[in-house]
Amino acid sequence: MSRIGKAPISIPGGVTITVDKSNVVKVKGPKGELAQQVDQDLTVEIKDGEAVLSRPTDQIRHKSIHGLFRSLISNMVTGVTEGYTKEMELIGVGYRAGNTGNLLELTLGYSHPIYFSIPSELKLETKMEKGTPPTVILNGIDKQLIGQVAAKIRAFRSPEPYKGKGIRFKGEEIRRKAGKTAAK
Repeated sequence: MSRIGKAPISIPGGVTITVDKSNVVKVKGPKGELAQQVDQDLTVEIKDGEAVLSRPTDQIRHKSIHGLFRSLISNMVTGVTEGYTKEMELIGVGYRAGNTGNLLELTLGYSHPIYFSIPSELKLETKMEKGTPPTVILNGIDKQLIGQVAAKIRAFRSPEPYKGKGIRFKGEEIRRKAGKTAAK
């Protein structure tokens, strides 16, 4: 992880990074603002349009958190400039998705519809087009939050290996199993 930690984070135009005394890194950009508490052992320096993280020693703990926090800050910079998007497809007969604001309504073959409230930091969009499976699209600046919400939505009906029915991420490959063979 130390190779990742040593790499500087380039700061694009329109993005400001500030570090306060309690080691909280705040990244502000055109799409919003994010904050992350960095471990007290690490130091964050901003110079020449780059942010550099440094660690005090080569202990295993310091090496691992060095790469972790460098990646988190890099993801924050990408989030406030470009943003993140997750797309999920509902594969199955009669599976439907709809939304009212940030309230997601899913029909997944259960005896009841599932209502799931999306955090206000994210934007929710659903598509129901003929010939394509229903799609749920999440947009936001916080990569961690988008991944967590997408995992919760996927857990309502995980893809099963025999028919491949369920909620899957767009482009995800599901390993398929052969069913039982009929006895003679």
